[in-house]
Amino acid sequence: MTSHSGIDAALRNACDSRRLAGVVAVASAGGKVIYQGAFGKRDIAKDAPMTLDSVFWIASMTKAITGAAAMQLVEQGKLSLDEPIEKILPDLANPQVLDGFDADGEPRLRPAIRAITLRHLLTHTAGFCYDMWNGEIGRYRAKAGLPPLGGALYAALRTPVVTDPGTRWEYSTSIDWVGFAVEAASGQRLDAYMRDHLFAPLGMTDTGFKIRDDQRPRLVGMHRREAGGSLTPMAFETQQEPECFMGGGALYGTATDYIKFTQMILDQGRAGGHQVLKPETVALMAQNHIGDLTTSGLKTYAPLLSNDFDPYPGMTKKWGLSFLINSETTPEGRSPGSLAWAGLGNTYYWIDPARGVSGVIMMQVLPFADRLCLETFAAFERGVYAALDAASNAA
Repeated sequence: MTSHSGIDAALRNACDSRRLAGVVAVASAGGKVIYQGAFGKRDIAKDAPMTLDSVFWIASMTKAITGAAAMQLVEQGKLSLDEPIEKILPDLANPQVLDGFDADGEPRLRPAIRAITLRHLLTHTAGFCYDMWNGEIGRYRAKAGLPPLGGALYAALRTPVVTDPGTRWEYSTSIDWVGFAVEAASGQRLDAYMRDHLFAPLGMTDTGFKIRDDQRPRLVGMHRREAGGSLTPMAFETQQEPECFMGGGALYGTATDYIKFTQMILDQGRAGGHQVLKPETVALMAQNHIGDLTTSGLKTYAPLLSNDFDPYPGMTKKWGLSFLINSETTPEGRSPGSLAWAGLGNTYYWIDPARGVSGVIMMQVLPFADRLCLETFAAFERGVYAALDAASNAA
């Protein structure tokens, strides 16, 4: 068996040096887990060691799961990618575009040129955005007195769009609306739908919106990266009695659970004897769905929550049905056409169909796109590809 001592050393050193409190990483290839490791502590101020079954807030890694749920309903004809989504979500009828502010600071709104579709929502081209990466919508939210997104209230999501649907990619709250569409089309709350149609078939027994009593001892603490580079434990927990389940970022789970989701995508929708998605659906999800548009970097307006983030600057990047798609081989070895994304607390995954490999790495640090977390992720990914190459050369 190929040695993964280089990965172990990189992850262990990151924790021993206190650059990280703790980390869990898992990789899969050929339908099997080829690497798993847990290092450091769940909380830098406590003694409990990190373990493979440690529970993390996976934040926007929720989005791909919500996308998969929606595509199950597309397969059944209960949702359509291109019909106006207002047919099932009346709140999105007649979208209004925020067109700046007048001299008195009042928002200027105009009707959008077209209706919003599920495809727009899944690809972040509906026109919605996050206030942490868009100052205009932050100004609007303050003026309108909207509650913060962290409160998991429907009212928090009722914002205008900032561009006409289908005209620009901007990372956004749109997958929360996809979650509401799943509820409307299925007749189930999002937590129940995911449990019955994704988590149970995939064996993802530790993933959900609410932290169970048996999970609390395994819960990983959030840490704040200070200006000097040190880590400080911080109080953090999502709303545990939410008005709405946020399909864009509210799941908790383990790395060993999430790798099962990535394996399902690699295995063309199949897992544990269940066909969770049709092979043609998985292939569709992995294609570019934004045409000539390209993704852009995220410029922070909330430095306590996120750093600026632009994975692979200079590389053209596209978006599938809830995935980032790289167009070139990455420095770590990821093939063109791979799928990836991340969570605000510095959790990351990638799925490389060309090589049949996927990986998940989880840490709990704010702000997002932490340099040391990204370096650790890159070292893990390089190590996985080096091991695959070594095994291939030895065969």
